[in-house]
Amino acid sequence: MRKPELAAAIAEKADLTKEQANRVLNAVLEEITNALHKKDSVTLVGFGTFLQRHRGARKGKNPQTGEPVQIRASNTVAFRPGKLLKDSVNPGSAAKPAPKPAPKPKATTPKKK
Repeated sequence: MRKPELAAAIAEKADLTKEQANRVLNAVLEEITNALHKKDSVTLVGFGTFLQRHRGARKGKNPQTGEPVQIRASNTVAFRPGKLLKDSVNPGSAAKPAPKPAPKPKATTPKKK
């Protein structure tokens, strides 16, 4: 789904015009961008969390020549999905509890004679 399709879906569900929905979507994206620029995280409960992560400088390799290159430190955006989003993508996994570990055998002590 692309941005115009998302705006159209918002317009239909929220009883807005496509232009109004597009302005709302742009405002939401702008606020997420501004928060990340200020190094704040944005949490949408049930959906997920957008956060800024720092990548330290590191050594890499030029894939064409094989020469080592220094990669500068940078910041990147990460998204950590929320429980409801994970469950909607994996519907069968939410209903099944995690398997229990096998019981440990009891330690036996030698009998005294």
